[in-house]
Amino acid sequence: MQTDVSVAKSSTAPESERIRLIREAIEEVRPALKRDGGDCELISVEGNKVNVRLTGACVFCKLASATLEGIQAKVVEALGEFVRVVPVPMGFRPGH
Repeated sequence: MQTDVSVAKSSTAPESERIRLIREAIEEVRPALKRDGGDCELISVEGNKVNVRLTGACVFCKLASATLEGIQAKVVEALGEFVRVVPVPMGFRPGH
């Protein structure tokens, strides 16, 4: 799912490159999530905080925290810097 991602300035890499790398890392795990009836959507990047929304079966899954840890590991590896992947609820609007 392609969405407009809001970005708060920070980091060393150009923001557009950071967003691309984050998107690619998330795209790697989405097929597995979709097979189980879930999904993950990038919502915003605020410095070292990456806001994502888990949907479908992921919302109530007992392993959602493990899924988020796996996504975080992929994003950290792709960026070469520490970031936190944070789940956000439906209706969350960056900056509000």
